[in-house]
Amino acid sequence: MMMMLRSLSRPLERCLGVRAGGDALMWHADLKPHASGDFSIAVVQANNCLEDQSQVFASPFATYVGVYDGHGGPEASRFVNKHLFPFLHKFATEQGGLSADVIKKAFNATEEEFLRLVKRSLPVRPQIASVGSCCLVGAISNDVLYVANLGDSRAVLGRKASGDKENTVVAERLSTDHNVGVEEVRKEVEELHPDDSHIVVYTRGVWRIKGIIQVSRSIGDVYLKKPEFYRDPIFQQFGNPVPLKRPVITAEPSILIRKLKPQDQFLIFASDGLWEQLSDEAAVNIVFKNPRAGIAKRLVRAALQEVAKKREMRYSDIKKIEKGIRRHFHDDITVIVIYLDKHRGSSRNKRSKQNAMGCTMAPVDIYSFNADGGDEDLLQTIT
Repeated sequence: MMMMLRSLSRPLERCLGVRAGGDALMWHADLKPHASGDFSIAVVQANNCLEDQSQVFASPFATYVGVYDGHGGPEASRFVNKHLFPFLHKFATEQGGLSADVIKKAFNATEEEFLRLVKRSLPVRPQIASVGSCCLVGAISNDVLYVANLGDSRAVLGRKASGDKENTVVAERLSTDHNVGVEEVRKEVEELHPDDSHIVVYTRGVWRIKGIIQVSRSIGDVYLKKPEFYRDPIFQQFGNPVPLKRPVITAEPSILIRKLKPQDQFLIFASDGLWEQLSDEAAVNIVFKNPRAGIAKRLVRAALQEVAKKREMRYSDIKKIEKGIRRHFHDDITVIVIYLDKHRGSSRNKRSKQNAMGCTMAPVDIYSFNADGGDEDLLQTIT
């Protein structure tokens, strides 16, 4: 009888991954300095391989923020994590500073380098042609904020309300969700393909381009951008290639440029795993009403509490579910909160500026707690 009970409990143990303590799939950095203030970062893993990658580069002169939400595998997001910032630095140096043109060149160079990698890797790894990544970048230089994105990760500004409501904060979305679930984006894609009545299809509960993908812009997803992959016999063996006359998604980023103002308090950069659970307003209010230290982790936990509520579970049970199985409950979630103090001349900022130097990167795979680790085979492929 005891043996039977043990055998029945094993699948449950594998599902819940019974462990002592907190969430073994979460990593966070509570508070670090950057040139304009402090920042906080947190990541929780749901997939077998973490498909979210993220980084913050801080120097006394500029701050770069990157959130890269992969799909189809982790290769594209890992590739962007390694190559985009160096391209940004290269082109900014060549052109005497940041600009929309510099950002577009960096995105384009990253896309072209990944395409070269795909072509080299195709004979041994044909599935890499169907791997892609959303790409959200923020840059602050000389009190000017640049936000560039592909896909549906999102940047949201928290700013103090004017007039009688000075103790409240307003959420202002700074990025465009390139997701065909948004009617405006769906119409944009349909207008680009007037000869294809099935360019966007409602399937498996959501709108998808060619019935496959929800985002209309990305790095990678080469098989949806290059018609020659439809005819490639190696790729044809791998899956069901899509017959293309022209690309159905692009790598052209949306870019916003904004002069920072005294009422601008903080920025939230996050993958769609957060925004699936929390509204812009809810996330901004959590940041506004709570202490700085650990604020990114607090946002991730708030999202996971929403997941638990929807499933009529306890949050403590969600934390015990193993990677892979956990993807049935929520997506990988990455959150970076950037506080904006510089233009308010605070003493906190003077300390931050003196200490602000270095690059913070979330681990490649949270489960290994190793920023340089993860699947060695994957790393060999992307280098």
